[in-house]
Amino acid sequence: MKQQFNKRLFTLKEFTKIVNLATYSILKYRKERKLISKSYEHHIMLAVTEVNGCKVCSYAHTKQALESGSSKEEIAGFLSGDLSNSKEEEIIGLLFAQHYAYADGNYDKQIFDKLVEEYGIEKAYGILANIRLIMMGNAYGIAYGCLKERLSRRKVKGSKLITELMTLASIVVLLPVLLIKNLFTKKVDLYK
Repeated sequence: MKQQFNKRLFTLKEFTKIVNLATYSILKYRKERKLISKSYEHHIMLAVTEVNGCKVCSYAHTKQALESGSSKEEIAGFLSGDLSNSKEEEIIGLLFAQHYAYADGNYDKQIFDKLVEEYGIEKAYGILANIRLIMMGNAYGIAYGCLKERLSRRKVKGSKLITELMTLASIVVLLPVLLIKNLFTKKVDLYK
């Protein structure tokens, strides 16, 4: 079965925001990210990838989820947005992951409260950090996929060559600059 995707397209400004949040999370939530099992991490990544429609990430995370023991039914569910085959203890986090992606990172604080209530503050931050990382991967992967399609003479509707090129090129400068910036950024408690 070939999975069809409706790619979300990100502007360079949106990509910059996504990379900023991801680099912040890499630096500030290292300990919290370790609380998330590899299997659950792959499930989160598949749930977000389904919302964003990144073929590159879908392939990579499907492979990783299979290798970490996820069932075909679970993976098929993630790729279709259906969480009914998911593990009960993962549902709240996966729903939050979908919400975060649909809301472009402007998530509802009450939904984050449910995440904290279900998992505790540290694990909730670990889930949030993983979501932010896959958002960065998806935004980059979508630009890459759009350029690849363009080079194969199959332009993706709504995508612009300049945005694809700038997104792909910007990571070389953007990632190190934002890592340095966030290294000196004070850790903020989002749960206040």
